[in-house]
Amino acid sequence: VQLQASGGGLVQAGDSLRLSCAASGGAFSGYGMGWFRQAPGKEREFVATVNSSGGGTYYAGSVKGRFTISRDNAKNTVFLQMDSLKPEDTAVYYCARARTFWAGNQASEFSSWGQGTQVTVFQ
Repeated sequence: VQLQASGGGLVQAGDSLRLSCAASGGAFSGYGMGWFRQAPGKEREFVATVNSSGGGTYYAGSVKGRFTISRDNAKNTVFLQMDSLKPEDTAVYYCARARTFWAGNQASEFSSWGQGTQVTVFQ
């Protein structure tokens, strides 16, 4: 499966962004999906995950209450709504497809990765 992330940009602290990740060339609806991010000089970190049906979600503590992950299986797309953005949210954001219908917060639980989209938040 190929994953194409989009929607990143340059925004001010407190603003919102909605990232999208479109899947093609492979199965989508039967797999969990997740978002990770990597800031310059830092390790890739987990952001959020959603199960195959969209009914179950899990968030990193740093984004819980501000970010919302969702999916549209009819459109083979997963979203990340990011509200109340902070400068520390600045990173390249990656979407990933899990190995099964659900995944937790470990990168090893995901088998396919998109190319990333840059999010920059300035004060």
